[in-house]
Amino acid sequence: MPTPRLPTAFVAACLVLAAPLGACGDKPGTAPRAPAVATSAADAGGMAALTTAAKKEGSLHTIALPSDWADYGAVIDGFEKKYGIKVMVENPEGTSQDEIDALKEHRDGGRAPDVIDMGDSFAQSAARQGLLAPYKVAAYDEIPEEQKDGRARWYNNYGGYISIGCDAKRVKTCPATFADLRKPEYKGKVALNGSPTKSGSAFAAVYAAALANGGSFDDIQPGIDFFAELSKNGNFIPVESTPATIAKGQTPISIDWDFLNLGYADEFRENGTDVDWQTAIPFDGSFAQYYANGVNKDAPHPAAARLWQEYVFSPEGQNLRLGAYARPVLMDAMEKDGTLDKTAAEKLPTVEGTPTFPTEAQTEKAREAVNRGWAEAVSN
Repeated sequence: MPTPRLPTAFVAACLVLAAPLGACGDKPGTAPRAPAVATSAADAGGMAALTTAAKKEGSLHTIALPSDWADYGAVIDGFEKKYGIKVMVENPEGTSQDEIDALKEHRDGGRAPDVIDMGDSFAQSAARQGLLAPYKVAAYDEIPEEQKDGRARWYNNYGGYISIGCDAKRVKTCPATFADLRKPEYKGKVALNGSPTKSGSAFAAVYAAALANGGSFDDIQPGIDFFAELSKNGNFIPVESTPATIAKGQTPISIDWDFLNLGYADEFRENGTDVDWQTAIPFDGSFAQYYANGVNKDAPHPAAARLWQEYVFSPEGQNLRLGAYARPVLMDAMEKDGTLDKTAAEKLPTVEGTPTFPTEAQTEKAREAVNRGWAEAVSN
């Protein structure tokens, strides 16, 4: 799930982020608890004990982690090489809703995902449904308050801004704003990365469109109406945009996260694909959001799940995100303590102002509105 440099006060905790992963919690003050109920590395007996338990489990089950999404390919490789734990990815192209469904439906038989990565609005829903376990990673205190659950059931890991990607070889003049997308020249060209009822990025695109058309965090309806208009005039097409559909010319304009659109441009250049993929962050509907990580309450591999959390919130894991244009949630803290990859940070697109984010209540209200009205809006 997701761009902002959030105002963060960096408070030194038991672990300075520059220290080796596992420096915090190696000397628990009480008897260690089983990984399945541990709420921190210290609670599990320290990082060394947690690592040993995770290696004994030997594998980690994940879901909906495409290798080209926020550099998950490198993140998975890094975790496997560091700990010798095999990462299994179910349904790599799945949606945030698919993840929630898997948490509910695969509880038995050891098939459930151990960890989740989903748009934070979906993570909030998963927490309310009692699907996630509380677990504080070593860097929990450095995560901005507005980017985490107070009970540590989920916390944001990386994010970006909604952007408009466009193939300049197939589109004469690429759109730069939501208002541009109304133009007749874009008939049959505008797509989303899935349905907003299931996809975090598509849901965010509707929110951004609402902000561009007189809506607010309390009122997403103008965004739904905007896509209803685009659907009626033929500009919006109900085709899920992917690198494959872009390369084939099926979705020459795609509203998606900036880190994905920027990554696609690199991918097309490196592969020699006949696509000139340009990315614009629309100023009339500036919307930033993050993707959240969490541990399945019924994780088949509870130690590996918690060790994975420690890895993706370590400087190594966070800098891998940054290398793929995704803004790590610990970016401000890492910049202050010197662990940030400055070269990668300089490649991020410039944005104006400080982003604000909808509250959990506002997000839930917006999701309910989209679930009620989306199918009818784009059925014309």
